[in-house]
Amino acid sequence: MIGKICVIIGGVVFVLITTLIMGDRMMKSELDKDIEKLFADSENISDKVYTSNQIKDLPIPVQRYFNYALKEDQPYVSYARLQHGGEFKASKNWVSIEGEEHFTVQKPGFVWSGNVPYFSAKDIYIDGTGNLKVKLLSLIKIVDAKGRETDQGELLRWLGEAPLFPTALLPSENLRWEPIDNDSAKVIFTDKNLTIEGVFYFNEEGQITQFKTKRYKDKTTLENFTGHCSDYRTVDGMKVPFYLEAVWNLVSGDLSYAKFKIDRIEYNNPSKF
Repeated sequence: MIGKICVIIGGVVFVLITTLIMGDRMMKSELDKDIEKLFADSENISDKVYTSNQIKDLPIPVQRYFNYALKEDQPYVSYARLQHGGEFKASKNWVSIEGEEHFTVQKPGFVWSGNVPYFSAKDIYIDGTGNLKVKLLSLIKIVDAKGRETDQGELLRWLGEAPLFPTALLPSENLRWEPIDNDSAKVIFTDKNLTIEGVFYFNEEGQITQFKTKRYKDKTTLENFTGHCSDYRTVDGMKVPFYLEAVWNLVSGDLSYAKFKIDRIEYNNPSKF
C-alpha cells in the first residue's frame, strides 16, 4: 500500500515538474520572439552624433543635463540592454528581484522580464502597443494588462527610463521640451497616435533626479507617479543612472514598489543576453 502511494506521489511530482519546465520554456520562447521583433522594428541610428549646437535653445536645466551626460560628437544610442537586481514590493513585503530589459530608440520600445520568488513578469511596448503579463510559477496567468491605458503607461515607462540612453531625450520631431524653472522642465513625446508628457527634475550638477507624470494605475484611475534616478556612472562616454525607483504618489501616501540596481548595461548590440 505504501509502495503504491509512493508511486502515485512520484507520478504527481513528475507531472508537476514537467509542466513547470514546459511553462518556463514557453515563456522564454515568447520572450525571445518579443525581443527579436523589438529590434527588427527599429532602425540603427548610431551614425548620428550629438553636438552642443543641438541644445542651445533648450531650457537651461535641460542644457545642463546634456552638458553633463554627453560628450561632443557622442554617437546616438540605437539599442540598449541591461541586467538588474534590486527589490520589488509584493503585497506588503519587499522581495529580491532579478530582471533584464532591452530597449530601442529610433522606434521607442522595450521588453522587460523579471523574476521574484514564485512569480515571473513580462512588460513590453512594441510598435505602439503595451502589455504586462504576470504568471505564477511561469504557468498560471495572474495579470494580462492591455489596451489604451496600458499603452500609455508603458510608453511613459520608456520615457521615464530614457536617462539610461540619454540621446533619446534630445529634441526631435517626436520630442520637445518646455521650460518651467531652473530645476525642472516639461517633456512632451509622441509615438504614433499617443502623446504623453511629464516633468524631469535636475540637480545643480546636471543629473536627472526625478521624472513626475500621471499614469494609469488601473483601467480607470490616473495617479501621480514619480521615477527616481541616482548613482550615475560613465558608460561608453555617457553618464547614466544605475539606480531606479518607482513610486506611486497616492492620496493615502507614497507607495514605492520597485527599486532596481543595474548590474550591467550595454549599447548598440541588438540581441538578447
